[in-house]
Amino acid sequence: MKVGVVGAGVMGTGVAQCFAAAGHDVVVADTDPRALDRGPERIRTGLRMAALLGARPPAATGDRIRWTGRLEDLGGSEFVVECAAERLALKEKLFAELDELCPAATVLASCTSAVPIGRLAAATARADRVIGTHFMNPAPLKDAVEVVRAAATGEETLRTTTDVLAGLGKRAIVVADGPGFVANRVLMATINEAIATVGDGIADAGTVDRVFENCFGHAMGPLRTADLIGLDVILDTLVVLLECTGQPMYRPCPLLTELVGTGRLGRKTGRGLHSYPAS
Repeated sequence: MKVGVVGAGVMGTGVAQCFAAAGHDVVVADTDPRALDRGPERIRTGLRMAALLGARPPAATGDRIRWTGRLEDLGGSEFVVECAAERLALKEKLFAELDELCPAATVLASCTSAVPIGRLAAATARADRVIGTHFMNPAPLKDAVEVVRAAATGEETLRTTTDVLAGLGKRAIVVADGPGFVANRVLMATINEAIATVGDGIADAGTVDRVFENCFGHAMGPLRTADLIGLDVILDTLVVLLECTGQPMYRPCPLLTELVGTGRLGRKTGRGLHSYPAS
């Protein structure tokens, strides 16, 4: 199967690796030349990590991925996963363009963190072929995907998507549509409040994470999770949730806005709420 991926960032390359490792030919499109330049190295890093953890992806995985700056090169795809920045207007524009470019039978999936799938489907003439596939980060190492079925998503589209994910070794957890779905409707409010707790001087980041790890048994506290996701992604997701729900709990707290404004984005920059040694 020919698979298209929109976006050569952390999530897009992770998703591309999942499909390529399962034997699919993948085209990754991104208009940012810097993202395209970094893409192959992200894949190589992801493959090394998978091998270290015993996954042993096929040696030809990287060779199955083609990189392009033209969205038009996704036109022959049978399944497309959009992994662009978490901006509502951008995603709506992409879905309208993909609808024009791709065959009528192509499933258009979004890896959005929070945008209602129905909003994206409305930008197309194939609402029954639009679905959410919310991969978790890092995509190659997580075995479950939150699959979002909008009101107009067809039964065949849902079946095709769950079958495709099963072929990647992923378990589909199907939920109904709504801003943030299940995962980020809950997680983003938690992360925002955890960052606010640090900003208010109640505890430092390490202490906040230890409360969740030691008292609740979480494998990773909310602030290390935020750093892994990327504080810029957290900020964009909260903005979308605030816009789509009007709920004040999703208003980004001042410390989050400050950290993103100063370039402290988490693991990918070496410093966020925690500091990370250079790899």
